Amino acid sequence: MAADGRIRFDALTSWTVPAALPPADEPGAVVITGSGAMVTAGDAWMQRSADWLAQAVAAGRPVLGICFGHQLLAHALGGRVLDNPRGAEVGTVPLVLEPAAAQDPLFAGLTEPLRVHVSHLQSVTALPPGARRLASSEQDPNQAFVYGERAWGVQFHPEFSAAVARAYLEFHSATLRAQGRDPGALAATIGDTPAGGGLLRNFARLAGVV
Repeated sequence: MAADGRIRFDALTSWTVPAALPPADEPGAVVITGSGAMVTAGDAWMQRSADWLAQAVAAGRPVLGICFGHQLLAHALGGRVLDNPRGAEVGTVPLVLEPAAAQDPLFAGLTEPLRVHVSHLQSVTALPPGARRLASSEQDPNQAFVYGERAWGVQFHPEFSAAVARAYLEFHSATLRAQGRDPGALAATIGDTPAGGGLLRNFARLAGVV
């Protein structure tokens, strides 16, 4: 556990979670990032974090889940997470925005064609009851959702650069080849995209940070 009480990843083997999380209505906003962990593992720290997330959403805190965080948020709110039946999704992919995204403040100013960086093996296969789908991709129909008015999950990585996306593609190259996909062809599609930065700035505004 870090000195300031934040969650810390120890030696790439196990997670350490503070014995006492802060009251769920205390943070001004919550961001849950990506992880090498899998929601389907059902570890105790994961379920405790999911329960806390559900409380934070109920308290009206602005919440943004990214990749693993997107999946954990969906699980916390009653959705389902499984291995992506279409296989690993890695690289830079186009998003298809749902009509609801045009009115959603997280996607304000983001218009198609919209390309984002992805790296995931599991997916949200069923949205939480009452959640609204905001975006999809060829391999994942639930790339983004909103629950209520202040909780969002995005399967893609708005924080990634093209260089980071290439590194993840190299890491997953054996898995992709086993699925009959060509990492070289996928690498050729990777490029910088302004969409991620725009989305993060939108969330910062929604959280009152800027």
